[in-house]
Amino acid sequence: MNKLERFLVFCSGAYQPLVKRCPGSIHQFIGIGGTVLFTAVFAGLSVGYALFTVFESIFAVLAVGIVWMLMIFNLDRYIVSTLKKREKFLSEFKQAIPRLLLAVLIALVIAKPLELKIFEKEINRELDRQRLATISDSKDEIKAGYPELLDLEAQIDELNAEIKEKEAFRNQKQIEYDNERFGVKTSETTGRAGIGINAEKKERQLDQAQQDLEYTQSLNRKKIDDLVKQKYELNEKMAGELDYQMVSLDANNGLAARIQALDSLTNANNAVYWANILIMALFIMIEMAPILVKLMAKRGPYDHLLELYEAGVILSADEQWYKKSRESELRKDVFDEIQPERKAARKAFDLSLLERE
Repeated sequence: MNKLERFLVFCSGAYQPLVKRCPGSIHQFIGIGGTVLFTAVFAGLSVGYALFTVFESIFAVLAVGIVWMLMIFNLDRYIVSTLKKREKFLSEFKQAIPRLLLAVLIALVIAKPLELKIFEKEINRELDRQRLATISDSKDEIKAGYPELLDLEAQIDELNAEIKEKEAFRNQKQIEYDNERFGVKTSETTGRAGIGINAEKKERQLDQAQQDLEYTQSLNRKKIDDLVKQKYELNEKMAGELDYQMVSLDANNGLAARIQALDSLTNANNAVYWANILIMALFIMIEMAPILVKLMAKRGPYDHLLELYEAGVILSADEQWYKKSRESELRKDVFDEIQPERKAARKAFDLSLLERE
């Protein structure tokens, strides 16, 4: 095996000295190791993109991405290496169930950030739509907090309506005066052309209407200017509150907001929903592939050698334990044999001391 093959076999979690003795199984472990390796690479890219949307620091992304990649690599390698071939498929499948569940969980974690990247354009459009809707709602809420603004607008409309009413009355008097001068017969005119008594009367009415209009315009314009000034001040306050809310709204572009936007897209668009499901299923299959390969593969020479090797290790450990226990028992027997003699010697020594005293 060359260096790349040895590395991929290492990734598969197989014991290389035994793999070398089974040339027919080498390619199987190379395939499993490649799947484990590329899954870890995808995991690193996935978490890197997810963190970049939060921190936007390439150094932090690289550091955490590498750590995450190594962790997923270690988990996948552990999952594959601890799954051993059994004589019965049912017992082997029971052994694989928790590993399959863990593989599914890892696949879901890996797939989500990559889904965000794949649907990035659609998510950005959805975020823009939500942003515009939020801005509109914020404007309505802020405006509802200033009911006096509606009162000011109503007063301005009322004053403008009064000016228009006076202007319409003046225009009507102008028409009546012109009809009277030019001899146009109406319900308000005599039909005789020239400046007569009725024409002079219409002229006085016109002058009075014009004066009334000018007075109303002068008075109302001043009031309108004051009201417009108050309205402008209120609008400035509202704009300030909206700008304050916009700061937090613009910052709402992180990972959670993107996940929520993707969820909205999947609920509203069947194409995005099924594409999301297929991408998730793809990563689940990639993550489960090494385990499924081991489950579907027949029990081969490597599995027999591994079982014999592990049995030999266990047997050697048992032998060592037996030897140690036998040595301990022998030492205990020797101690039990010499213990009475030691007690007798101690007693004789104590008696000799008493006699001397």
